[in-house]
Amino acid sequence: MSSSGEERGVVVAEPKPPRGNRSRFAFACAILASMTSIILGYDIGVMSGAAIFIKDDLKLSDVQLEVLMGILNIYSIIGSGAAGRTSDWIGRRYTIVLAGAFFFCGALLMGFATNYPFIMVGRFVAGIGVGYAMMIAPVYTAEVAPASSRGFLSFFPEIFINIGILLGYVSNYFFSKLPEHLGWRFMLGIGAIPSIFLAIGVLAMPESPRWLVLQGRIGDAFKVLDKTSNTKEEAISRLNDIKHAAGILDDMTNDIVVVPKKKTAGKGVWKDLLVRPTPAVRHILIACLGIHLAQQASGIDGVVLYSPTIFSKAGLRSKNDQLLATVAVGVVKTLFIVVRTCVVDRFGRRALLLTSMGGMFISLTSLGTSLTVINKNPEQTIKWAIGLSVTTVMTFVATFSIGAGPVTWVYCSEIFPVRLRAQGASLGVMLNRLMSGIIGMTFLSLSKGLTIGGAFFLFAGVAVAAWVFFFTFLPETRGVALEEIESLFGSYSANKKNNVTSKGKEVVDEL
Repeated sequence: MSSSGEERGVVVAEPKPPRGNRSRFAFACAILASMTSIILGYDIGVMSGAAIFIKDDLKLSDVQLEVLMGILNIYSIIGSGAAGRTSDWIGRRYTIVLAGAFFFCGALLMGFATNYPFIMVGRFVAGIGVGYAMMIAPVYTAEVAPASSRGFLSFFPEIFINIGILLGYVSNYFFSKLPEHLGWRFMLGIGAIPSIFLAIGVLAMPESPRWLVLQGRIGDAFKVLDKTSNTKEEAISRLNDIKHAAGILDDMTNDIVVVPKKKTAGKGVWKDLLVRPTPAVRHILIACLGIHLAQQASGIDGVVLYSPTIFSKAGLRSKNDQLLATVAVGVVKTLFIVVRTCVVDRFGRRALLLTSMGGMFISLTSLGTSLTVINKNPEQTIKWAIGLSVTTVMTFVATFSIGAGPVTWVYCSEIFPVRLRAQGASLGVMLNRLMSGIIGMTFLSLSKGLTIGGAFFLFAGVAVAAWVFFFTFLPETRGVALEEIESLFGSYSANKKNNVTSKGKEVVDEL
């Protein structure tokens, strides 16, 4: 490393790599990091069907059931709040291992639960794992991936979350054939198995190059960048950008260097993020919190967690039909995530968010209308309204999955400066989980207070407000190097010109 330091001490123009030239090593790293998301998704999805049987077996009230469903996300705030500092301390890779350990213990506790307090302890442990996983997987993937494929690879956590949700739905359907007191325990307990494979897989992962630079391990960082970049010149350019962002001078070219104290181990981060942020950082923080708030307040967890209940209100009476329809929701959600992953770097983040939220508004309004018609005619079977309800649930999760679902994690994992990224991303996750928990813990009560159709009209209103926020405040980040993205913010307008020129390199990004 040090022998070629002089070459690395200057900025080398980064040639634009061919679009199809994805780094296989970066691809593999993203898959391994995203394995936590399968377990996370399974924990979320499996409770949707398991709740039906838990309520009957443990004789729970609606309020107890709501708390059980939504509390996982409230507990996850603890994990997401600790994840930023933990990942700065022990590294991104071992933080992923820690998340897997919490998942393993939580699944076992829930599977062996004999009463309501016991299962709540299991939800608490699993919730901490959820918080860790939701923060660290997108951050790690964004930091490993080159700019040319960062959007593609950063979608992996969201894809794997949806695969996990789908597996949870499928588990509900098959284990529902067992006796009631055994079925839900198998549904929850089997989630411990993937955690073992995760712990083994992480051994093959490198550490994040940006975390290595913050520890002064320049030589190790370059080795990772060399493996995850399309060309050696790109690896050199990425290393220079990271060093500059970390406050390391270009002439510091040894394998191990001393990082300026302010830049080490997250010290001073909260002051720079919350107390005295620059205009750009303040804009970034507002963008991150706003997009996370919009993602959850538009009602996605009401659908994911309560699909069987919604289908019951829509006229599907048997538990078997409700669970099959819920599996269909999981299939649609996953398929549209995969399709969108393949084109995210072609269309950009902003266009996907606007298209997604517009489609969600139409779906929520139609779903609210059809459920209202069914609710007002309880003695009649209104086939068109039943069909519209089932269809619009599918279109809602489809439109959510093309933008608001995955792009939220991609966008917020890439917009923060490197020194603020872990803590900034964790703040977004904390708000995301808080809103998710609120929706999960109030959906049944909200449906009774406003009627179930009224609840979805409320979510539609949130979708309109979110569309205006996205259009006004969020600049495009597609194709921009992580170290250059900060310059897009600060004007509180999405119309700031996205031609970024820095240190002899120009990145042109289309709005």
